[in-house]
Amino acid sequence: MFTNNKLSKAVRLAVAFGAVSTVAFTGAAFAQDAAQKEESAEKVERIDVTGSRIRQTDIETAQPVFTLDRMDIANQGFTSVTDILQNMSSTGAPPISRSAVLSSGENVGGNYANLRNLGANRTLVLVNGKRLGITTSGLQDLSAIPMSMVERVDVLKDGASTIYGSDAMAGVVNIITRKDFEGLELIAYTGEYDQGDGAKTNISLVGGVAGEKGSITWGAEWRDEEEVWAKDREFSKLGRPDRDDYASNYTLVGQYGRFSYNGQWWVADRPGAASDFANDFHVQQAASASGQGDTTNTNDTMHVLSPLSARSLYLSSNYSLAENIKFTSDIGFTNRSSTRQIAGYPLQSASTFGAVSGWYLDANSYFNPVDTNVRFTRRGWEVPRTTESKQDTLRATAALEGSFDIGERYFDWDVGGVYSQSTTLQIGRGDFHVPNTVLATGPSFMNAQGIVQCGTAASPIPLTRCVPWNPLAGYGAGTTANSLEDPAVQAFLFPTSHARGETTSSIFFANIGGLLFTLPAGDVTFAVGTEHRKEDGAFSPDALAQSGMTTTLAAGPTKGTYDLDEYYAELNVPIISEMEFAQEVSLSLASRYSDYSSFGDTTNSKIGLKWKPIDSLLVRATASEGFRAPTISNLYGGGSQSFVTGFIDPCDSVYGVAKGTARCLQDVPADYRQLQQGFIPTTGPAAQTPVPFNSGSNPLLQPETSETTTVGFVWSPEFVENLNVVFDWWNIKIEDTMVTDSANAIVDDCYVGLIESRCAMFSRDPVNHIVSNLTYGLRNAGITKTAGFDLGLAYKYETEFGTFGTNWNTTYTDKYDSKSTNDPEALLTPSVGYGSTFRVRSNLGLSWNLGDFGVNWTMRYYSSTKERCYYTDKCSLPDFKADWTNDVVTPYNRYGSTTFNDVQFSYHAPWEARISVGANNVFEKYGPIMYSQPSSNFAYYGGFDIGRFFYVRYEQKF
Repeated sequence: MFTNNKLSKAVRLAVAFGAVSTVAFTGAAFAQDAAQKEESAEKVERIDVTGSRIRQTDIETAQPVFTLDRMDIANQGFTSVTDILQNMSSTGAPPISRSAVLSSGENVGGNYANLRNLGANRTLVLVNGKRLGITTSGLQDLSAIPMSMVERVDVLKDGASTIYGSDAMAGVVNIITRKDFEGLELIAYTGEYDQGDGAKTNISLVGGVAGEKGSITWGAEWRDEEEVWAKDREFSKLGRPDRDDYASNYTLVGQYGRFSYNGQWWVADRPGAASDFANDFHVQQAASASGQGDTTNTNDTMHVLSPLSARSLYLSSNYSLAENIKFTSDIGFTNRSSTRQIAGYPLQSASTFGAVSGWYLDANSYFNPVDTNVRFTRRGWEVPRTTESKQDTLRATAALEGSFDIGERYFDWDVGGVYSQSTTLQIGRGDFHVPNTVLATGPSFMNAQGIVQCGTAASPIPLTRCVPWNPLAGYGAGTTANSLEDPAVQAFLFPTSHARGETTSSIFFANIGGLLFTLPAGDVTFAVGTEHRKEDGAFSPDALAQSGMTTTLAAGPTKGTYDLDEYYAELNVPIISEMEFAQEVSLSLASRYSDYSSFGDTTNSKIGLKWKPIDSLLVRATASEGFRAPTISNLYGGGSQSFVTGFIDPCDSVYGVAKGTARCLQDVPADYRQLQQGFIPTTGPAAQTPVPFNSGSNPLLQPETSETTTVGFVWSPEFVENLNVVFDWWNIKIEDTMVTDSANAIVDDCYVGLIESRCAMFSRDPVNHIVSNLTYGLRNAGITKTAGFDLGLAYKYETEFGTFGTNWNTTYTDKYDSKSTNDPEALLTPSVGYGSTFRVRSNLGLSWNLGDFGVNWTMRYYSSTKERCYYTDKCSLPDFKADWTNDVVTPYNRYGSTTFNDVQFSYHAPWEARISVGANNVFEKYGPIMYSQPSSNFAYYGGFDIGRFFYVRYEQKF
């Protein structure tokens, strides 16, 4: 039976009235269906709580758990679990944001959770206490869970490897689905941005039947979210949207075609199919104050928010086989599809692709206007690069659950399995087939039929094997033969790629728990169990991509498997009860042994303390160990290439923070300039590299290890009714981090940190001195430390004018320091207050309800942040330096805080319906322009709102 004291009642009250329009919180785990169940005098009901395997009669635990129920979710006007979690104050930057359209690989298109900014692969996602399937990268896609089937979401803000195994370093998201539903419920949602784009539609149907023996609950959901184009937002329409920075906002590698001759770049008088050098070409004009010139704005054809659609079916059932034994099952299927589009590929004939190391528009090409081999560039504007990602996910669980008594002792048990499978197909278009492109720009001639043909008159190449291309015919030439708008040319130059992936997870588990014995202070309870898990995954890029025969980034296949066996034990021990200043003192202990086929074994333990000095105050603390095992892609992933965006060369003579230092002058001349795409000097300290860098996996990786400490309290003061206060301090230390490394970290460590071992990880071009060969792989190195405070306050006040409520949740990150090397001389680099690691995130919700009417108002606050200076006239901290920069002046610019406001009006209609009308970001607030592009490929943080969004939600019960 629940503890009958003021604090326990207050905690349940906080859950009952929930959040206003942000999120509800409790100081302890929300017991599954506890508020709806009644206990008989003869039998005590024991319930599951997130963060423990012991079924308990008290919802108050030593661990901090944050809860969102169905009403909280409805009040926010969001359509996915991801949206809800992303707006929590303790959530970090969105992994693979839908604004990061340059992202590639199997995880693109998925939705992921990132607690404490520690990364999605350090946040464990559960569904009804069981693991959600993972990709080969270890990510868990939340879009596989239909919103209509979510009863509530528990967020355990504590390390939980001792309870759930690997990956639970930052915390756990436990999605509890609806069960024992009777009747029929229809929900329809539609909305769009103020600009008339980004429309969202969600239609769901939930039904169920229940009887004495069991119940069946089913749900179906259809979800569509349309794209938003970068050109339609001020912050994304240009690379530097608030600057007259022509070199950064426009590229010389455009859709008009150009060639190099006599030391100058020449372009055709667009858009025609020019051939006469004297009359049809002019020297290329760069963008300037007088106009755009012969340049291109790549953002014109890019998504700032990529489209997404999902179709889901879900079935939950339970059936009583005997008095104390029942069968439970959950089956879910989701088909998810997403598309991303970026500008056509900037083809540069001087570049190297696989075995092809530069080529020319041949002197004997019919389209060469100067009759000598010339270098050329041409962006594939007519065929933008698109990637359509389709994924089918099937997840099924089945278990037998029961209980029994031996004398005065009770026991609960369950045994079952989980099977999850995801298949992925990615269809790409818009990259050039390099051998065909070389052939198409080689020798060609006009044949007797008046058709341009590859080869020479003496040695022609059949039209079935080659289609000549005129790269100098600019965009807008129409269907002019041999231009890039010619369907035959497109078919010859642009293959359709197919990348395929499949992952499966198989889990078998058995658990038993109950009462060991009784002490004067209460019952000593326990849980023990075992779990066997097997992960199998593969992702295979298109064969042409693997061979490097297209302009897409080369990547190898990933394939591997591992399995593990785990055993755990958990114990709750009451120490003191019903004494002055010690109404309750109890201890919780847990330990888990994990044996992996991939790296060996590990043991992790946890201790928790709960103390109630008075009925209205709970003081709690935990200390735990954790780990994160290497994933399939970590261990067996194929290497891949990428043009690194935001690369900063510290030795650049204009913007480099280490320019002119002795270490830089060892490698580059004093006037060295960093080059960007197009092999032109950068116009700021960071740019996209003109050559790709390489990254890869490491089969010898070991797990990361962590230590987590939390201390906090839950207070429900007797002198203020319906007030609840929650405060928690958390501290997380991660060692042996699996460092993906980064190009910037490597060159910074070399030239700023003066770590010679890092200098050996790259080389420079002997002619232009740019970093041209940099390979970085995974390794166990370095450390990450983060700590901070969570504060929550919930209050409800009833008057004759209605019920007023407030809910305020704030996360203050005191530190987030890390380094990616084991070198003891290397300093930790702080992240708090830089980029997307905000020091303070806070949500304040206000509500008013009178009868059938309700109003909710939410304010979402992000504190100020800083980034490296890109322009001297926009650099508020030009003399910034610190210990971690080795006292090297590293100019930064500070941006102010950002607050978004949401409002919703709701009405409960007499025909069993609820109608909600709302606007998220009602004042159409935008965050600051951030050139570092955090969680985005635009000068804007990928987690910020991108406009005012209006919506209508209709819920009908039958």
